[in-house]
Amino acid sequence: EQIGDPATSKGPVERKVVRVVTPGTLSDEALLDERSDNLLVAVNPGEGQHYGVAYLDLSTGRFRVLEIFGDEALASELERLNPAETLYHENLLAPYVTERTGARGQPAWEFDSESAERALNTQFQTKDLTGFGCADLTLAIGAAGALLQYVKDTQRGQLPHIRALQHESRQDSVIMDAATRRNLEIDVNLTGGEDHTLQSVMDRAVTAMGSRLLRRWLHRPLTDIATLQARQVAIRSLCDNYFYETVRGALKGVGDMERILTRVALGSARPRDLTRLHSSLATLPQLRAELARCASPLLGNLSTQAGDYPDLVELLDRALIDNPPVVIREGGVIAEGYDEELDELRRISTGAGDYLLEIEQREREATGIATLKVGYNRVHGYYIEVSKAQSDKAPQEYIRRQTLKNAERFITPELKEFEDKALSSKSRALAREKALYEDLLVNLNEQLAALQDTAAAVSEIDVLANLAERADNLGLCQPEFCAEEIFEVVAGRHLVVEQVLDEPFIANDTLLNDKRRMLLITGPNMGGKSTYMRQNAVIALLAHIGSFVPADAVKMAPLDRIFTRIGSSDDLAGGRSTFMVEMTETANILHNATPRSLVLMDEVGRGTSTFDGLSLAWAAAVQLARQVQAFTLFATHYFELTSLPEQCPTMANVHLDATEHQDHVVFLHKIQEGPANRSFGLQVARLAGIPAPVLTAAQDKLAELEGGTGEVPPPTAVPAFQPAQSDLFGSGEPHPVVTRLEEIDVDGLSPRDALQLLYELKSHLD
Repeated sequence: EQIGDPATSKGPVERKVVRVVTPGTLSDEALLDERSDNLLVAVNPGEGQHYGVAYLDLSTGRFRVLEIFGDEALASELERLNPAETLYHENLLAPYVTERTGARGQPAWEFDSESAERALNTQFQTKDLTGFGCADLTLAIGAAGALLQYVKDTQRGQLPHIRALQHESRQDSVIMDAATRRNLEIDVNLTGGEDHTLQSVMDRAVTAMGSRLLRRWLHRPLTDIATLQARQVAIRSLCDNYFYETVRGALKGVGDMERILTRVALGSARPRDLTRLHSSLATLPQLRAELARCASPLLGNLSTQAGDYPDLVELLDRALIDNPPVVIREGGVIAEGYDEELDELRRISTGAGDYLLEIEQREREATGIATLKVGYNRVHGYYIEVSKAQSDKAPQEYIRRQTLKNAERFITPELKEFEDKALSSKSRALAREKALYEDLLVNLNEQLAALQDTAAAVSEIDVLANLAERADNLGLCQPEFCAEEIFEVVAGRHLVVEQVLDEPFIANDTLLNDKRRMLLITGPNMGGKSTYMRQNAVIALLAHIGSFVPADAVKMAPLDRIFTRIGSSDDLAGGRSTFMVEMTETANILHNATPRSLVLMDEVGRGTSTFDGLSLAWAAAVQLARQVQAFTLFATHYFELTSLPEQCPTMANVHLDATEHQDHVVFLHKIQEGPANRSFGLQVARLAGIPAPVLTAAQDKLAELEGGTGEVPPPTAVPAFQPAQSDLFGSGEPHPVVTRLEEIDVDGLSPRDALQLLYELKSHLD
């Protein structure tokens, strides 16, 4: 940027790099997603699989460190944090770190823990890091130091908004691995979008910072029951008499205080940032008055933390115009009446003509010279002109400036003073306005710590009011935590799925306890097994952020981990097949699950031969039930497993039922006790559009197998499917392509829709 003044510069105006912009160090409003964190992460490897991790959101000043063990745990944390940019020690070889988008290797000396500790103590003005609870976290401190130095190098200035370092312990939260986060579709669905995710359903936050905080809560559910119960009480009190509506109404005047305050600290705040900050602070008295009606200790503490800033509100109200320009560069930001010097310079700049006429009239009356006039030229500046004939009437204080053929031109001390002001008034007014604006930023920086605490409190108030609104409008209940080993859900629902259904969602009960640790779930494809399992995990997740949950009643013991092994795809980049991915996820569960974990396992063993898969599923189920003893929902199509409850009393069979009606299958989506008696695989295949000859052959083979006489037939014995014209439009059941064609509104198709339709129809014939 230009750092010199063009008006005083004798040569080229000096410029220099004032800031380096990278994905993880953005602070400009236009470059950030307002409802997502923008994190910079540093990873420092130690001996074995020991890692130190630090992360910073420069746009808010949130700075955290943690130390973790194991590659799986590191991958899980990176999945949770989803950093925009990752700094890693140059000796780190883990591809899931080094090959991430925005990954950047840093030299080893950047991660030196001693240098890092000195830099951190300088930043926080402390003697040591004991007060932050991370003095012994050598690897994490090294990562934090590398991160802090990187930010200082890119920002080229001080970072006063980074005030503290907080130690995050994984033991404080319900641990979820990367696969679980993906399977539960917390904020990204399985196709990579944001529609139909838990965040999309739960997020009705009024402020952007509230939305970001909710996302963090969902990705880091807590294990501290006192905190969760305090949130429940707050939500209940906000639901009473619909108090959440008036609280949310007050929050509508609040801007993104977190990021505005960061720009204030970095000196890059724009005028409209300050007007939004003014409106936010002006809203606080009304917000606190609304919260005073709620009987919640947590809301009372947050109201106190939010504070009140009448002096700042009055200052900003006087200083700024209502709708300032985007930048200070051209002025017009400071309100009239705020500064006398600025007002005078503006009057001179905009009212020079009127002032000259006033002087001219006054001097005519004082001298009696009717032809006297005041003028200006670029050479001599302002002057008083008197004709030659009347020049002898000029007062003594008139100083001759120029002699013309028919006139004399004079200057007076008053006119000279006005000239000095007028010729520089515009640039001086702009300089004065910029100085006043800088003074405002300095004033705000003096109260930065308190203002950041206010922003944090308002964010949490917004999330709690948001959860109250969701509880009321989505029919959620308050879960009960207890010491008893139980996970009981009455009429549980899948919160996301029920939002997209046209018909009512079929609610289901779940009961797991010390005598019933595992449910073996059987039933048809498309019967709802995966949805049923996921809904229980979502209920557990929501309960552990303090939210109400989609059920009529929930009673549960606190969990330490949630695992899901639902569906797999191959990992081409990592060189792992679908079955290898499935087995890796299963191994992670068997090694790390505890009696306080919730485990969801779907179709274990399906990626290999029947006997191999059945054996693996059998052994995994027995290990989970007898040794691990986690609360487990185990869905399978291996009906041989339904005999396991006879050997393991803590297992129980349940199934999702379906019924046939006139060659059509109707899925009931209702959990019933006992094993299923059919899978309805052929009926589902018919719904999917499998060609009729293939279905006929499959039906015949099924009859042979069920009769115990079936052998795998030679290829010639299977009727060949010939996609001929007669097969497509002949007699019998309509081909799916024909059915689809009959449904099409040709006139309503756009070119893009038509192309997509061609691909769809072709897929039925492939």
